[in-house]
Amino acid sequence: MPIRHAEATVFDGRSESTPRTGLILTGGGARAAYQVGVLQALLDILDAPRRADFRNPFDILCGTSAGALNATAYACRADRPHVAVARMRRLWSRLHTGMVYRADAPGLIRTGGRWLGLLALGWMFAGRRGPRPRSLLDNAPLADLLAQVLDFDRLHTQLAQHSLTALAITASGYTSGQHLTFYQSAETIDPWQRALRRAVPTTIGVDHLMASSAIPFVFPAQAVDVFGQTEWCGDGSMRQLAPISPAIHMGAGRVVVIGTAHRDDTHPEARHQDPPYPTLAQISGHALANIFIDSVSTDVESVRRVNALIDGGHVGRDSGLRRVNVLALSPSESLDTLALSYLDDMPREVRALLGALGMGVAPGRREGGTLLSYLLFEARYTRRLIELGYADTMRQTEAVIGFFKEAPV
Repeated sequence: MPIRHAEATVFDGRSESTPRTGLILTGGGARAAYQVGVLQALLDILDAPRRADFRNPFDILCGTSAGALNATAYACRADRPHVAVARMRRLWSRLHTGMVYRADAPGLIRTGGRWLGLLALGWMFAGRRGPRPRSLLDNAPLADLLAQVLDFDRLHTQLAQHSLTALAITASGYTSGQHLTFYQSAETIDPWQRALRRAVPTTIGVDHLMASSAIPFVFPAQAVDVFGQTEWCGDGSMRQLAPISPAIHMGAGRVVVIGTAHRDDTHPEARHQDPPYPTLAQISGHALANIFIDSVSTDVESVRRVNALIDGGHVGRDSGLRRVNVLALSPSESLDTLALSYLDDMPREVRALLGALGMGVAPGRREGGTLLSYLLFEARYTRRLIELGYADTMRQTEAVIGFFKEAPV
């Protein structure tokens, strides 16, 4: 993909008068490859000459689910943003499904096959003792991959050297029912607590990332230590009522939100005059779309409404509210439809398993694209998402320049 530079560098590092900038990377499984293209374009716009002394434009990084993996990868090399994104792009561009979850027949039989069997015939084995399958897929390969490619000692160094202020990773606690924000910072940031939301200062590691990306039913829950107690956690997109709030709590005066959902993805499947009963793939995709999409768009709208009230003088200074500028970037086309174009890239064994859920392409019908778009960790698809993210963002060059040139808030 050719690199298109902006005509001039518009960002020249941070100063005391510059508001802290938060970067919000949302969830979406394989869709998160799109975020890499967006990040590359943002850096090309802000630093066309690719200067050696170019400083990271994002003070606070917040990631959820697969976005948490991207946020951490960036944070580990925040002192060299272009290098960080180049490494992220190289990894996503060479990805294959087996690097994220077991895609071989024995592994799939051990998880998905048993899970579907229990779902279909569980009544026959109601009194049977023994281990039950915990998820549709086994994502143990992902833990190994993260341990290999992420340098958490480097993350500590980046924070200590103030290349960034904080990294926050979100997860949902199955044990407590709370939405948890795990954060690490060299500064003292007091933990906050709201209804069903709690912040936990910690040293971030692979277990937090595995927890944040544990898509419900698809991947197993992850045990994480929370103030000395074991908490079983799942994907951070669940119960995420306010995705932007962690960045604001940690001092961001403006935020860039990189989503992974096209505006029409809430109604992903093709219409039929007399539609058949929805398949498990359709229902699962719809459930995941609600988890990954709705809270982000709603929170962006809420922040913009508050900004409008403040701008109109309808909110007093003693309200505790403050203006937060938001730049939201998301795909210009449906990733559900795009994923179905690469269905044949999925390993045959995984296609067979997901086919049992009703995913596939038939004459006049395309079903399961939403579910596929989250699980298709294959290079041709992820490269296409990176290219789309780059192109979408370069078309927003003026908006990006305007956002970073805004007067301090």
